[in-house]
Amino acid sequence: MNKTIGFIGCGKMAQAIIQGILSSEIVRAEQIIVSANTNETLTVVENKYSVKTTLDNREVASKADLLFLAVKPNLYAEIIKEIADNVKGETIIITIAAGISLSFIESNFGKAVKTVRSMPNTPSLVGEGMSALCVNDQVTSEEVTEVISLFEGFGRAEVVEEKLMDAIPAVSGSSPAYAYMFIEALADGAVMQGIPRNQAYKLASQALLGAAKMVLETGLHPGELKDNVCTPGGATIQAVATLEKYNFRSSIISAMESCTKKSKELSQG
Repeated sequence: MNKTIGFIGCGKMAQAIIQGILSSEIVRAEQIIVSANTNETLTVVENKYSVKTTLDNREVASKADLLFLAVKPNLYAEIIKEIADNVKGETIIITIAAGISLSFIESNFGKAVKTVRSMPNTPSLVGEGMSALCVNDQVTSEEVTEVISLFEGFGRAEVVEEKLMDAIPAVSGSSPAYAYMFIEALADGAVMQGIPRNQAYKLASQALLGAAKMVLETGLHPGELKDNVCTPGGATIQAVATLEKYNFRSSIISAMESCTKKSKELSQG
């Protein structure tokens, strides 16, 4: 991709995306320019990724063909006001914060801008991200394809209607946290049975990775894959029955409902 990728803000999510982009070799390090509030952050980023860095948000805005706004939601209006006059007409603005709508971006720029609202997740760091995207009508179909290819460089990407974006954190944006809790619980259970801690984490993590890959690559329903593991009268169906007894699935759904509720509150300001 012969484009300059800019990042205003460079926290964990931005760094995960940068790592993913560089690992996929979609662009070279010299095609990425990053700004942050402190020299300390920029030094870390420059040393780790060998990208261009600056304290000047306007410099990033003026050079970027695809511009990630990677700051906290409450800073978006302030940052847009700062950079609005420096963004090129063909630049695609990409948001990564929960609750920041396409209309919010358009109204704060005060002019027509190409905008992509995205919700990536931290596994982008290891090339296994899941990103949901929605776009405004200023973005052409060719540009949508280009943005998708960028995001697919560090995982998978799906274009959804904006009305669904508040539900995305619960299912893919925040859900790695639930998965980490599940891995931790599996490992604790293994340690209780005498398995060393390091081996327990490896066994649990690979099992989840493999299970997810089975769903994605076989196209089979998760319920069918679960049934295939459960032999009649066996240990697995006993474990599944215990999970059902303690509301395993309903607990997850309830957690997702609370996550979505919070996302909607953020969207409403």
